Amino acid sequence: MHGHPSHAIFLALPIHADERTRTLTKVATKRTNGEATTGYEAELWAMADALRGSMDAAEYKHVVLGLVFLKYISDAFEERHATVHAEWGEEAAEDRDEYIAENIFWVPAEARWERLKAEARQPTIGQIVDRAMAAIERDNPALKEVLPKDYARPALDKQRLGQLIDMVGNIRVGDAEARSTDVLGRVYEYFLSQFASAEGKRGGEFYTPRCVVRLLVEMLEPYRGRVYDPCCGSSGMFVQSVEFIRAHATGNANGGKARGDISIYGQESNYTTWRLAKMNLAIRGIGGQIAHGDSFHNDRHPDLKADFILANPPFNVSDWGGERLAEDKRWRYGLPPKGNANFAWVQHMVHHLAPRGIAGFVLANGSMSSSQSGEGEIRRNLIEAGLVDCMVALPGQLFYSTQIPACLWFLARGRDRRGEILFIDARKLGRMVDRTHRELTGEEIGRIAGTYHAWRIHENGYSDVPGFCKSAPLDEVRKHGRVLTPGRYVGVEPQEDDGEPFEEKMMRLTAELREQQAESARLDALIGQNLEALGFGLAANSEATELGGKRRSATTERP
Repeated sequence: MHGHPSHAIFLALPIHADERTRTLTKVATKRTNGEATTGYEAELWAMADALRGSMDAAEYKHVVLGLVFLKYISDAFEERHATVHAEWGEEAAEDRDEYIAENIFWVPAEARWERLKAEARQPTIGQIVDRAMAAIERDNPALKEVLPKDYARPALDKQRLGQLIDMVGNIRVGDAEARSTDVLGRVYEYFLSQFASAEGKRGGEFYTPRCVVRLLVEMLEPYRGRVYDPCCGSSGMFVQSVEFIRAHATGNANGGKARGDISIYGQESNYTTWRLAKMNLAIRGIGGQIAHGDSFHNDRHPDLKADFILANPPFNVSDWGGERLAEDKRWRYGLPPKGNANFAWVQHMVHHLAPRGIAGFVLANGSMSSSQSGEGEIRRNLIEAGLVDCMVALPGQLFYSTQIPACLWFLARGRDRRGEILFIDARKLGRMVDRTHRELTGEEIGRIAGTYHAWRIHENGYSDVPGFCKSAPLDEVRKHGRVLTPGRYVGVEPQEDDGEPFEEKMMRLTAELREQQAESARLDALIGQNLEALGFGLAANSEATELGGKRRSATTERP
């Protein structure tokens, strides 16, 4: 694939569109250091959101992302169609095998974007889109039961749907140039993040913030082997794993060890989220076995032993059906409490680890210290089995779905440092991206991941950093009651010495305190004078309080 140094995408909305979206926007895609950085996702989101009207974000998500996906496969199809038609003629251009051979989805005549575009303003456009989606699923088994097919429902405003089709129709997302810079992948992920933010708590069911996923991937480095996520949401972990491999494929900084030979296995219990996951992988040409079902009660990969496990399971789930799994073989380290699935997830992942496998996953902070309902005993057994490799305390406000503080667990079989656990306290890291959300920067992710890698391979570059990281022997962990909170181990960040002698500093601070006390007294007196002038002085208030007390007393004494 190829990419020009720069190219522009023109977005033009039709004259009949909503006033807020009636605009002509020119936005550019720039290539920097071999990686495309797009500047138009926010503009696209603003346009699409303006067409949402009163529709719930959870519903609108599937309307928009379904159309973006359809546009993607249409662009790729049309580009290949033009090439085949020019070389071999019309008959060859309508041969499905010409597309399958190039890993391009076949788009039947009734589902092609030009047909949708021509019918966009018709009242039957919902049925036309539904039939197009059904036709694509029929002719592409990999997409069976994946695409949304409820555009004809009465609740969906057909005029707005037509406007949305016009908007999406003006974006090139699936041709070779757009694919080379992963235009759709970036648009798709940006839209997922915005829908997650709009849906709040529900958003966490399908989207893990990119910086958290990237941190997990950078720490685990899944270059090759079987990669598994038992609660994969919209497949963000897999997308980032593949992006990581591609980013390191030149051999820079890794001695040429990066290869694209990973196999992907996932499972998602929410049906609509599972569809998002399948589409998210398909638009990037990533193959994988993504199953629909409950990982606890219907494990679709029962015999899998994974080399890498990455996951962000839902926090503190109480209704996970644990009472029906009391004798399950996965609970080697203790029976998980029926009212909290955290350690059921932990043991499910340990069960699926290969002999030299490693798992990294997100859990609520309570998992590091809780001793309720046998959780402390399970944590003790995991530690004593030598499985706990590293614990990372994350900053707050990273997640759309919860304000519960979170942490990262890293468990590994066949560890080289069985007698130690690395603790990293990253709570002070990150930057606010809006009023309620924080994200880790690339530099911070690199610092955390670099610390972990240096420690794992006994590199001379590793050393404990007070307030940030500590390699603690198991005896120290035992002294702390096997609580795994990094703050207990890393200590306090040293304060810089400002060079001012202690006695001089205390004299200066004491003088400042006296000045502030004097100023406070002056202001109190001034406020009192102003209240007195208004008839609300302290004396008046005292009389009013006494009178009120007498009235309450008289009321109480009434028979």
